[in-house]
Order: sequence, then C-alpha cells, then structure tokens
Amino acid sequence: MLTDAHCHPFDLEKVFPGAEAERRRLGVLCAASATDLKEFEHNEELSRRAKAEAAPLLLPCFALHPQLPAAYTAEGKSGGSGTQANFKDALATLETLAGQGRLAAIGETGFDLYNAAFKETEKIQDELFAVHLETALHYELPLVLHVRRAMHKVFAHARVLKKCKSVIFHSWSGTLGEGETLLKKGVNAFFSFGTTIMLNHHEAMRCCAVFHLTSILTETDAPYQPLCGSPCSSWGDLPRILAAAAALRRQAGTKGASPEELEVAIETNFKKAFGVY
Repeated sequence: MLTDAHCHPFDLEKVFPGAEAERRRLGVLCAASATDLKEFEHNEELSRRAKAEAAPLLLPCFALHPQLPAAYTAEGKSGGSGTQANFKDALATLETLAGQGRLAAIGETGFDLYNAAFKETEKIQDELFAVHLETALHYELPLVLHVRRAMHKVFAHARVLKKCKSVIFHSWSGTLGEGETLLKKGVNAFFSFGTTIMLNHHEAMRCCAVFHLTSILTETDAPYQPLCGSPCSSWGDLPRILAAAAALRRQAGTKGASPEELEVAIETNFKKAFGVY
C-alpha cells in the first residue's frame, strides 16, 4: 500500500478538485495536516467517509504551523509577549481535539528559522512548540515535526522527545549524522522523504539512500512540493518518489532496493509511527 506521512488535503483540493478520487484510486493511506478547525473538520469528514466506504484511511492531524507567528505578525497583529494568548483559540482547539480522541497525531509543529521573518518569531515558536509537545505526551500521540535550519532546537528537546510515542520528521532536512544521533538518543524517530529526493537535494538523497529501512517514510506534502513543471504535488507523485528512493538505495547497496520491497517496508513503518493496526 502507498503511504503519505504528510499532506494537506484541504489545500490540495483547491488546486486539484479530483484529489480524493485519486487517493482512493491509488489506495493511499495518509496523514492529513490541518492548522485550523475548518481544515481539520474537512479532513475529518474525508476520514469518516473513507471508513464508511472501506477506502484507505485518512488520518486527521492538527497543530499550529511554526510559520504561523510570522504570518500573524505580517498581518499587523501582535507578535510580542503573551503569544499563547494570541493563539488562545487555536490552542484550545488542539486541547479539545486531543481530549476527545479525534487526533491521529499532533502536527505539523516544530521550528522554522529559514529566513529573517521566521527568526524574529523564534521565541513564539518555542512557546507554541512547548504546548504541542506537552499535549503529545499527555495524550500519547505521535508528533509530526517541521524543522528548517533549526535542528539544534530539536536536539535541545531530545531528552523529552524520546518519551513521545513517535516523532515523524516531515520532509527530513537534517544530515545523516543528525538522524543517526537522534535514534541513538532513544527518540522513536521516522524520517519522511518526498519530491526533494528528485530535486537534487543531495543530503536528503544521501539520507534516504542509507537510513535503516525501518525508519523511513514517504510523503507528498501536497500540494506544496511540486516536481518541476507541475502546479502542485499530489498522491500521483508517490510511485515516482518510491522509485527514486529505491534507486538511491540500490546505488548505496542498502535494503529496500526495489519499489515493491520499499513500499511494503514503508507501509509497516507508517502503521508503527501513527499507531494504525
């Protein structure tokens, strides 16, 4: 079964109205991210329909994206101290959904220090991440992380992250050594790869090639990681991502050197990471 560890169905359907039909046709099991209640309820309805019709599952997830504080500030709203008050409603939604057992995972949360605007909100990101991490631990939920130029912040939390049910690194942007160190520190980490391994991202390609077969996942980040010439990424990209990953592993001489073998292993990894039995 094809699996997608991270995607945005609500946003994808805006640019690709036939997205859910494609997912079902391909038989994709996926984890769906949402950053507000409207998005989450859309994904939850897709999940309900999939269950009722015995279609591949869509797992609803929720979190405040680490880029949100910068967008919030750009809109002229407060970005200073008292940040949790600024995001009070969203954090209340997070707690409610987790408490009601409606979440498959908390994500995507994390840290983004990619540019100056994001760096200016680092303190806010720290505050929000602390809430997400505490909620994941309290409700024993997987944690989906978005991390750009901020791996040092992940390592600062490694002692607590190893208490999490699982930690899924969406679009892994770290190094081979960083990934191996997280596993050695006892973090139940899974490293997800998408179209970046087909877009000449050398470190992502290297990691995908040699990480242990039991720790890798595939994703689309649909619609946000399109291949060259495509308007968006979608579930139709997954067979090509699998083929590219298998080719990298074949060249490196590691297990998972055929798309078929890799697909089976990654399905197992996905189910372990998200607690699907």
